[in-house]
Amino acid sequence: MFNKIILATLALSIPSAAGAASLVYGAGGEPVSLDSGTITDNNSSTPQTLVYDTLVKFKKGTSNLAPGLALQWKANKDATEWTFYLRPGVKFTDGTPANADAVVFNINRWWDQDAPTGAKAFGKTFISWQFVMGGFKGEPNSLVKSVRADGPNKVVFTLTRPFAPLPETMATSFFGIASPTAVKKAGAKYGTPAALPVGSGPFVMQSWTSGDRITLVPNKNFWGTKAKYDQLILRFIKDPSARLNELKSGNIDFTTDLNPEQLGAVKADKNLTPVIIPSFNVGSLSLNTANKYLANEKVRRAISIAINKKAIVDSFWNGLGVSDANFLPPALDWANSQKVPADYKYDPAAAKKLLAEAGYPNGFTLDLWYMPVSRPYFPTPKPIAEAMAADLGAIGIKVNLKTEDWAKYLQDRFKAPGFDMYMIGWTGPYASPYTFYYTYFGDESSQDTNYKNAKISELLRQASASSDRAVQAKAYAQINELTYEANVRLPVVHSRPLAATRSYVKGWMPGPSSIIPFEDITLDGKK
Repeated sequence: MFNKIILATLALSIPSAAGAASLVYGAGGEPVSLDSGTITDNNSSTPQTLVYDTLVKFKKGTSNLAPGLALQWKANKDATEWTFYLRPGVKFTDGTPANADAVVFNINRWWDQDAPTGAKAFGKTFISWQFVMGGFKGEPNSLVKSVRADGPNKVVFTLTRPFAPLPETMATSFFGIASPTAVKKAGAKYGTPAALPVGSGPFVMQSWTSGDRITLVPNKNFWGTKAKYDQLILRFIKDPSARLNELKSGNIDFTTDLNPEQLGAVKADKNLTPVIIPSFNVGSLSLNTANKYLANEKVRRAISIAINKKAIVDSFWNGLGVSDANFLPPALDWANSQKVPADYKYDPAAAKKLLAEAGYPNGFTLDLWYMPVSRPYFPTPKPIAEAMAADLGAIGIKVNLKTEDWAKYLQDRFKAPGFDMYMIGWTGPYASPYTFYYTYFGDESSQDTNYKNAKISELLRQASASSDRAVQAKAYAQINELTYEANVRLPVVHSRPLAATRSYVKGWMPGPSSIIPFEDITLDGKK
């Protein structure tokens, strides 16, 4: 908590630490990093969005765009140049100006690996920039050609190709604008417990105690809605059952990513209110084609029909998930192809036959990695992995289940030779098929599966160059067909994540892409 009293605070009970004027959120895990551009996980993006402003925001509870640090934006005719007009007079919480030069500083350090505070200098990988923006400066797929400040309140992006959803990408939690002064001062430690992030968002981070919590206070100079409580605490509680117990006890005020099976317990407690978040995600099983077995298309097809996805979803999601053959969530079904079946046919006998045709009648052994933390799409990763392993074992594929620390898991999936199979997912940061397909099938997203398809890349360019829904739908339908046939990322579930609050928590309205904002939550009646 506050630096001067942190030791005393840790000696107190949780309720006393929180206090009546505090809002306490039970997070599913600790951030990997709070340096913008370096993350793709929600445990990191939630606190980042509390501290940083993004150029564009989403209207509360929706995927509709709203002004953020930029009041307005516009593109030239072919969407190869975008201009963002900033709010005048905004300052970071260290007192320095959050102006066009600051925005350009941030963009350049994400985009230019040779920048003085960039990837090479700080020993970091700006993975979210790579995933969303096509690559880094000088790389053939880089979306950005240049970025410049035109006066104190105008930022101009020049792109290498037409890109209609640039405002949507700038609204994602990945690209919060940090204080250049703070970044330069902290160096490579910026965004860690040793060097806390500094932004111009609704909160100021006071402390980050590894393994325990983050403590924030409202930014009194924030340009938007200011929190009416004195303190915001994010507690790291990996286990969903532990989070629910803490919620029932009143030690936390609200939480997300509960087990779907806990819905009944939440409804039965008069002090709690269930919150079911709209489905805008996919939980998938990724297969690494660098593995000698998984390089074979018949093997991958066998795996796709050997896993009884419907039974797994029925068993673990308590009516809050659906299984289908599409990588896109149901809200984006306008982009699916009618040629793709409703779901993979569960057929273990046919799967065994495919393995024999591939030359493996007696099967083989693979590793299946599962994440160590609950996610919106996989609330109980280990038992879900065990169920998939049992199905694969039934056709002769012996599965070794493995896991490791979440931050290491996210890194190691990209390190050669990579994971054989692993569970991963995606909550769309904005309402477009592009964010799902490019993140997992685009030019820069093949390190874990070693699968590239030039046709998919070309179709993604066609879809993102146009704002015409019909043009987009035609391109995305073809991508749907290609990804279904590839059997490289097998969609397991689209879930409706379960969250819950104490009954006195009012004003919280999580949207399909984000559980933020927190600043307009009220706590009337909290004791």
